[in-house]
Amino acid sequence: MNIGEVSRRTGMAPKTIRYYEEIALVPSPVRGANGYRQYTNDNISMLDFVSRARSLGFTVEECRNLLALYEDRERASADVRAIAQTHIEHIDAKLKELAAMRATLSTLVSKCKGDDRPTCPILEELASPQ
Repeated sequence: MNIGEVSRRTGMAPKTIRYYEEIALVPSPVRGANGYRQYTNDNISMLDFVSRARSLGFTVEECRNLLALYEDRERASADVRAIAQTHIEHIDAKLKELAAMRATLSTLVSKCKGDDRPTCPILEELASPQ
């Protein structure tokens, strides 16, 4: 099947599929006599795997490691769990950062009258050195 069909089936843009091939995250499919890439169901399965992992926020490098573990039938599930656990820790840290940002913005918004006057504590805070 061609890249357009793979794109429809995986929900990935052709440009993304080609990028993943270019960085060797997924193997490039064989080319037919006409020179076009000929994708198989295995290619689609691998791209679906990457798509699901990316939707959970895994980095490209984490996806590479997860794919290697997926293909390694001798793997220890502890290795997979460690990658996922580290990712959870990164998510938790990001959530704390986002909560702090939200609290700061909420405080600034509450200080701003939002009227027709030019005075704005939000802009004043953004302009002040930390």
